[in-house]
Amino acid sequence: MRQAIVGYHQDEENHWVARLACGHNQHVRHDPPWVNRPWVITETGRAGRLGQTLECLKCDCGEARDRG
Repeated sequence: MRQAIVGYHQDEENHWVARLACGHNQHVRHDPPWVNRPWVITETGRAGRLGQTLECLKCDCGEARDRG
């Protein structure tokens, strides 16, 4: 199920995590060549993705909302 990005935070290893409208969190790493998300590096890039959707596998599996 696709869910909108509503915010971001960094985890304990300083990786960016998207907060989704459903209450789940999802890492949004820029780790080329495997994952290419240069937009996550800058505040402007992250802000530009607010409201866009990501596939939420936790919703698909019926998992409870994440804490924090």
